[in-house]
Amino acid sequence: MNNKIGIRHEDKYLMERRVALTPEHVKKLIKNKGIEVYIEPSAKRVFTDNEFDNVGAILTPDLSVPPVIFGVKEMPNSFFERNKTYIFFSHVIKGQSYNMPMLKKMMAQKCTLIEYERITDEKGRRLIFFGRYAGLAGMINTLWSLGQRLQEQGIQTPFSILKQSHKYTSLEEAKNDIIAVGEEIKLNGLPECICPLTIGVTGYGNVSQGAQEITSLLPLQEVSPNELLELKNNRDISGNIVYKTVFKESDLSIPIDSNTNFELNHYYEHPEAYKNAFEKYVPHLSILMNCMYWDDRYPRILTKDFLSAICENNDQKLQVIGDVTCDPDGSIECTHIGTEIENPVFVYNPKTRKPTMGFKGEGILVMSVDILPSELPRESSIGFGDALFDFVKPIASVDYQVPFELLNLPDPIKNAVIIHRGELTPDFEYINQYL
Repeated sequence: MNNKIGIRHEDKYLMERRVALTPEHVKKLIKNKGIEVYIEPSAKRVFTDNEFDNVGAILTPDLSVPPVIFGVKEMPNSFFERNKTYIFFSHVIKGQSYNMPMLKKMMAQKCTLIEYERITDEKGRRLIFFGRYAGLAGMINTLWSLGQRLQEQGIQTPFSILKQSHKYTSLEEAKNDIIAVGEEIKLNGLPECICPLTIGVTGYGNVSQGAQEITSLLPLQEVSPNELLELKNNRDISGNIVYKTVFKESDLSIPIDSNTNFELNHYYEHPEAYKNAFEKYVPHLSILMNCMYWDDRYPRILTKDFLSAICENNDQKLQVIGDVTCDPDGSIECTHIGTEIENPVFVYNPKTRKPTMGFKGEGILVMSVDILPSELPRESSIGFGDALFDFVKPIASVDYQVPFELLNLPDPIKNAVIIHRGELTPDFEYINQYL
């Protein structure tokens, strides 16, 4: 029975500072579970090498000893060793072309891959995730981006005091700043030229809940999608309030056949039978916070053609898009890249259909940082490790040399095994078409 695991340092992004298990988790694994933990040193990780050393971890640049390796983001092809097991966010389940070489290398090395994203309960709800922290950091960044963008236009607002998420020492410090912004709005209001200030949030899962946790610190009034359409005609609108609307699937898409009603299960099973219904809300939004799951079977919620049309009609209220889902050319078509923490925003010009990095330029500001939880690295690592902890011993100790059907893993983990000993498991054989 194996009792050794490795924790890899993260090198995909310069500002990736998260870790799957914190020193406190490692301490408990060593003391209570009899696990030996090998740690690859990292100068940038939010928890220092000394913190891991002090709890009894083995610091080493060579992770050849442990047969099971935990990480966060993708690993380079040269890292994979024969017959080993790796658990990380692999980004292969949609057949992402940029990660197919990595998957093929893992298959050639007869590796086993466990995908965090597919660790779910019997109802399909994810059990191990950073989503809430993506929503928290994404909303902080988006409100900061709004303040910077308006300041660029010569409009002073309370949002200008905010900082990018990673520049705060803690989530609590960021929340305190947003509370202060809310008090200023409540007391003195917002400039009339941007009122009513409206925030639209797509989705209602963990990412959305994180984003809404931040908006709740402002003087907030929630309005339905239909009420949003009438808001500008409402005499009771206030510059001392921020208006929030949450959009569900039935607000985003409608059946192509007008004689049928929207049915959620049918939508998930036959997305090709639906078309965009969201764009009518866009001219009424100041901020669009995109927090939903999307793949290319579903209608886009915001196309370049539509942005071009509202720009030509001078019907553009939208200032900032916070695209937390960060799918290049995806549900928000103008999101052409996932941006880096050190260069987080670009302005998309609907006329030229070209982006310009930074806050300057004509068009709509897009914040699409690809690793938002790493802007809150300490809190997100603690939350992630808390969810992962109870699964570590079963993942480490199982015999991976047996056939897949005999693999004695907890169901949520076994259902997340993408490849076993180099072969795609039954639920993931569809990935063959992308290889």
